[in-house]
Amino acid sequence: MLELKDVRLGYGKSRVVNGIGFTLRDGGRLAVLGRNGVGKTTLLRGVVGLLPLSGGSVRFCGRDVSALRPHVRCRMGMAYVPQGREILPGFTVRENLELGCLDEKDKNRTARRMERVLEWFPVLKDHLGRAGGVLSGGQQQQLAVARALMTSPKLLILDEPTEGVQPNVVEGFGRVLLRICAETGLSVLLVEQNLSFAREMAGDFMILQKGEAVCSGKMPELGEETVRRYLSV
Repeated sequence: MLELKDVRLGYGKSRVVNGIGFTLRDGGRLAVLGRNGVGKTTLLRGVVGLLPLSGGSVRFCGRDVSALRPHVRCRMGMAYVPQGREILPGFTVRENLELGCLDEKDKNRTARRMERVLEWFPVLKDHLGRAGGVLSGGQQQQLAVARALMTSPKLLILDEPTEGVQPNVVEGFGRVLLRICAETGLSVLLVEQNLSFAREMAGDFMILQKGEAVCSGKMPELGEETVRRYLSV
């Protein structure tokens, strides 16, 4: 599904990500972990094409996409939910969702997509006519994910999806995401500070430190000593 080789990224002369590589299989779920400022968000921006590579390559569904623009990668099946959600607060919930399928000319297909995402996130159905900006943090995060799912992606890329979401909402949110993966075969690339949520969501992990991958493996192999060394504040 996704393969990175020796990916390097930075801003100007500042190198932030230095030589990262991994493979995410079809239907896999990988959590990228690490303390603040180690390059996690920068890595995701490189994967989706919002930041040009300084070196290395990104392959998606067997194709080198390293030089492709973000909208092309989106049409190929990447969907990105950035940190902070970035919904359009003045647009209604329905309008935000419809933005996820602007390229779709078949109105019936759009309606079917809308019906499905509202089945996954029924709270949004009661707010279709409300502005996205008046929703709670948890509802806005659901809207951001639902909007991404309107593209019918193969790969869902999530940056800190539990940030600003009440703890009692996070558990249910995780169950919904796992249900979506089970029903669709969706692959997930996740950056997350909430370790409990990451353990629930992902089958594999990779830990970054100073822009480099220092540890990776199956999520059950992530022990407390590693957590204390690389993740504890």
